[in-house]
Amino acid sequence: MNNRHKQLEPFPKEQVRSAIQTGMEQAEKQRRKESVNPQQHRRNKIKRRIFYAFGSVAVIFVILIGSSYYSPALASSLSQIPIIGSVFESSNLANLEKAHKQGLTSQIGETQTVNGISVTLDEVLYDQNNISISYIIDSEKPLEENYTSAGMEFTINGESPNMGSLMYMESSQSATTRTAVQEISVTKEMPDKFELGVILKGENEEVWNFSTSVEKMENIQTIPVQHSQSADGINLTITDLSLSELGVSISYESLDEKTNFGIIRVDRIGINLFDQDGNEITSFSGSGESWFFDNNPGFKNIELFDPIDSNVTELTIIPYLNRGAEFDKNGEEIKIEKEDVDFEPIIIEIPK
Repeated sequence: MNNRHKQLEPFPKEQVRSAIQTGMEQAEKQRRKESVNPQQHRRNKIKRRIFYAFGSVAVIFVILIGSSYYSPALASSLSQIPIIGSVFESSNLANLEKAHKQGLTSQIGETQTVNGISVTLDEVLYDQNNISISYIIDSEKPLEENYTSAGMEFTINGESPNMGSLMYMESSQSATTRTAVQEISVTKEMPDKFELGVILKGENEEVWNFSTSVEKMENIQTIPVQHSQSADGINLTITDLSLSELGVSISYESLDEKTNFGIIRVDRIGINLFDQDGNEITSFSGSGESWFFDNNPGFKNIELFDPIDSNVTELTIIPYLNRGAEFDKNGEEIKIEKEDVDFEPIIIEIPK
């Protein structure tokens, strides 16, 4: 204790005590006036509550400022407290930032603490077949990077669904606080409302279990397409297209009748999307699930694109086969003769 902080100036106890006493006296005078005039009392009831609330904040603020002035150690601690708003809003993911600002997400705010580590389920967004979840991890001790490993396990109405893709992104706010965003694409048909179960596991075998009701965001317009075509042995069906404030979603299925390529082609099918004026709509995410039918490889995919403007009257879908490269077990590129696969464009009118 030889290095005890040397107080430079005394803490202003009397000033704080005086401020509190003055506030109490003013409140008592106001109460006496209202007992004489009950109608005025009713009119001032809401104002008085607001006055009390702001008065309490003011007193707390004075105490905190005074205490930090009195103790530089406390001032340093206060300066290190991370101020966390919406995790979605600060995620640098445009669709999640927009969803939060437009009030399209569900605020959860449930916190569970295990072994001194608190996990807060912050926000949930359910748009088309995508589920986005954010949470805050706050610990009494410094946290290692990716403390919750690859993210969460989840259930829908108590069952584990088929997943097309799972994205997990974690950000450090301080040595003891981290935020995370998880996006899940589910390829099977989803209900509009369901019970979402979330399970997070820490590196020291901590387990946090959450359960919350999730409902699909409103104003999603789904357009059935069911357009099928075949090119070079690949049967492709565009099943549907959906529109929301956050983007365009296109679902499609494919089956490859040729099995002698040594590679699976159907997981390389992509989509280019254009409006009626030839402007390209940018793709920002996609997910897929492989399957087999009579030993022939198939693939189900959902691709997400940026939102379209209200002046868009039609969209043109142009499927393509992404050739890429194949490698053997030694990392050497496999030379395979490949022919172009030309799919027909599909034009979709946008209902108004």
